[in-house]
Amino acid sequence: MTKRRMLARTGIAAVGILALGLMAGCSSDSGSGGGSDEGGSTLQKAIDAGSITIAVADERPYSWVDDNGEPQGATIAMHKEIFKNLGIDDIKVVESDWNSLIPGLNAGRFDVISAGMSILPDRCAKAAFSDPEIMYTTTLMVPEGNPAGLTDLDSVKATDGDVKLAILAGGIEAGYAESLGISNTVEVDNAQDGMDLVSNGRADVFAMTAISLNWMAENNPDAGVETTDPFVQVIDGVEQIGAGSTVFRQDDTELLDAYNEELAKITGDVDKYMSLVGEYGFTEDNLPPEDLTTEQLCEGDLS
Repeated sequence: MTKRRMLARTGIAAVGILALGLMAGCSSDSGSGGGSDEGGSTLQKAIDAGSITIAVADERPYSWVDDNGEPQGATIAMHKEIFKNLGIDDIKVVESDWNSLIPGLNAGRFDVISAGMSILPDRCAKAAFSDPEIMYTTTLMVPEGNPAGLTDLDSVKATDGDVKLAILAGGIEAGYAESLGISNTVEVDNAQDGMDLVSNGRADVFAMTAISLNWMAENNPDAGVETTDPFVQVIDGVEQIGAGSTVFRQDDTELLDAYNEELAKITGDVDKYMSLVGEYGFTEDNLPPEDLTTEQLCEGDLS
């Protein structure tokens, strides 16, 4: 039995997500900018123009822009495939701080968020999420040798504030830290800033998704950092398993539905999924269980 099937059959009933807000309903598809039907839907505008604008937050290996100005990453690979199949060949990329992604989307500065963003109730109240695309766990980035002997956020809490924790502003780990009562924290706008704080000694530990921090540690061998074993954080006795997806404005239901139809062709085919994301360090374990839904995650209750 694969890990994916084990998650689908035995894990989901026991998994919960922090109930940080309420899910908002969707209305009819709107034009770019989130408020007007003038000129057709966002999907039709993109098809007519042959291009769509997506936002990334430089979280590698999910999505980033390389030194040549070319978008890279696992979510970018999936989006090139999906939007091409929708008749949209040109993907324009906007870089944004993580905490500005949803506000920028709703302000009409871009059409889609391509960042592997966790599906959480408070975010569902502000934007619409596609079907789950990537499962992930958490890890800690620490100085080489892990001098504080940290293993998870509970071990950080156990230091009674003696270590400073870096967290991504608006990231899921920030919610974990708040729920655990960890107060000695510093927020960063992106993953690079978090690694830099640990590397130069201004923070003792940086918490983020395992796939991202492992990628950064491996590709920055001179940074003087390492990562702990990945873990699933437990809050109030409940495992916090993360699932990320692509984000749309709530009014863009036509675009979201079309996207989900193409996404299903990828997540429903392990070989296809791996052909797109495998080169970025993702494995079959990152493929979401078939019975995990966005509705469940938005409601924050998987019991």
